Amino acid sequence: MVRGGVAKGPPAPWPSLVLDSEGLWSVSRSESNAQAAVQASWNAGVRVVVPSIVLAETLFGDQRDAPVNQVLKKLAIFSVDEDVARVAARLKRLSGMSGVASTIDAIVVAVSVSLGGGAILTSDPDDIKQLADAQPLPIHPIVM
Repeated sequence: MVRGGVAKGPPAPWPSLVLDSEGLWSVSRSESNAQAAVQASWNAGVRVVVPSIVLAETLFGDQRDAPVNQVLKKLAIFSVDEDVARVAARLKRLSGMSGVASTIDAIVVAVSVSLGGGAILTSDPDDIKQLADAQPLPIHPIVM
């Protein structure tokens, strides 16, 4: 389930754009590569999505969250459910990865899978690619 709408526009450069925690922070800091990826998505009417689990990884629960909270008002929040969690578990197994960090990365990839593939804004393209290679949909890391 996704909160947030999508405007109609020209053909999309990718079916979806999913942000991991560093992707979200990069957008909140107005870093040029991150802003360009988000703007290209918005211009094309593509949903820019943040998995709910990324909020737990990114936010502090205090005033330091202000820049991220401003960005979150403009993005769709994807609630991670059992189906997405099971896809993430399968991706971890198929990729041979383990641990908490890879679990969150696997959830980010699983959200992209559930949206039909697309791009992931990340500072960790190697892990994202390894997880994405474990499934058939095209998913491309965008490095900040």
